[in-house]
Amino acid sequence: MTAGIIRNIVIVGGGTAGWMAAAALSKVLGTQKYSLTLIESDEIGTVGVGEATIPTIQEFNRMLEIDENTFMRETNASFKLGIRFLNWSAQGSDYFHPFGTYGLDMNGINFTHYWMRYHLAGGSADFGLFNPQTLAARQNKFGRMAEINPKAPNVNYAFHFDASLYAKFLRAYSEEKGVVRREGKINAVAQAPDSGDVESVTLEDGGTINGDLFIDCSGFRGLLIEQTLKSGYTDWSHWLPCNRAVAVPCEKTRPITPYTQSTAREAGWQWRIPLQHRTGNGYVFCDSYLSEDKASELLLQRLDGKAQAEPRVIRFVTGHRTKQWNRNVVAVGLASGFLEPLESTSIHLVQEAVLTLLRYFPGKVITDTLRDCFNRDMLAAYDNVKDFLIAHYKVTKREDTDFWAHCKRMEIPDSVKFRLAAFEEHNHSLVEANELFKEASWFAVLVGQGLRPLSYAPQADVMAKEEFDWRMDRIREGTAALAGVMPLHESYIAGVCASRQRVGT
Repeated sequence: MTAGIIRNIVIVGGGTAGWMAAAALSKVLGTQKYSLTLIESDEIGTVGVGEATIPTIQEFNRMLEIDENTFMRETNASFKLGIRFLNWSAQGSDYFHPFGTYGLDMNGINFTHYWMRYHLAGGSADFGLFNPQTLAARQNKFGRMAEINPKAPNVNYAFHFDASLYAKFLRAYSEEKGVVRREGKINAVAQAPDSGDVESVTLEDGGTINGDLFIDCSGFRGLLIEQTLKSGYTDWSHWLPCNRAVAVPCEKTRPITPYTQSTAREAGWQWRIPLQHRTGNGYVFCDSYLSEDKASELLLQRLDGKAQAEPRVIRFVTGHRTKQWNRNVVAVGLASGFLEPLESTSIHLVQEAVLTLLRYFPGKVITDTLRDCFNRDMLAAYDNVKDFLIAHYKVTKREDTDFWAHCKRMEIPDSVKFRLAAFEEHNHSLVEANELFKEASWFAVLVGQGLRPLSYAPQADVMAKEEFDWRMDRIREGTAALAGVMPLHESYIAGVCASRQRVGT
């Protein structure tokens, strides 16, 4: 147990992680009972490439009661229906991982089992025909169904946005609620001699800030969680070999697509994230197979528009802090670990850490039980994402470069082996209720990359052929109709940014 009642909360570091933490804590806890201080330095840059999200970001913004149209305007955001993957299974391969499910579950089993029956009986191999996000993305369309047709099923979506503008937006939100920002670099950390808890930090100007609970958002260096408390790091790079990224924005090109694009390259993959005012680009790679200079050169050659800056190199080790809550310090964002942005989970993991902290927030004092619960839940969150990312690399037919030959043949965790075997044998992805990526996600990626199940649940064969064919036709037609009523993505964004009507509160 950590002595002392929690009153003063200090967030070390700004950026997306710091200001997401400040916004959530000020909204939920308030600044009457708690003092909330955020320390950041204008001289210390942020990684700032977390520009693509998944649908859980909507829950975070709703909790803060942020108007979605205002958020879109202030962050130069675009909408996102999923991720398009190019060249992952083989050169020329192309599949889409959408937000949302396929078809309709029937008779207690997942629709993908019915799709297996449909496909094996001669139906189209294009499972995207049964998902509205996939069809809308192919046509560069998007629209909130609550506005277009309130009686229609909801279409899941997320956003692409400028991470620095989102941090600025949340800073204004947080300061309005009473969060105090202190400018400056930290040059000393004081610990309690008896417990080892962090007591205070001292800035370069001599100012000292005391705290009862510290939230470390200081990035990869982990100023408090690692440099001070030596919490340890669990390295997953033997399963996820990429350890570098070069990032550069370029001029936007039309149309503004409602999806992130991930293109497999010779030693990793390239992202493309379309915003209203520019396009974000990056090459995630392994430096054992490609140099930083060559990766930068190749990225610049492959841009859709003129580069707006010099490529910026980001070095990382995939993994997580062994203890993400240690003593009275909670690590959030890059200070807690890093999983490459292949499935746009970076901002989600920030959100998950902040909400998990609130779930276990000390009533009076910090206890071992609270810390253990937080660390258990966050390890599970990281572990689930890690397994899903490993599957992307392992399930490939590519051997055309040394990198992809390594990925295809590399040893993987038993947890992933078991999932892949169960999926290939009987279309079971073994998803548990608390996991982020559900059956539809595993199906999209694994089948998209060529791993077709050998069989399916026998319940899918119970339905008579006439009824089965009729239902599949109706589901396919309904899916096409749902995507068909959406306007073009770019014109919808223009309408959203011009509108003053409040949405999403």
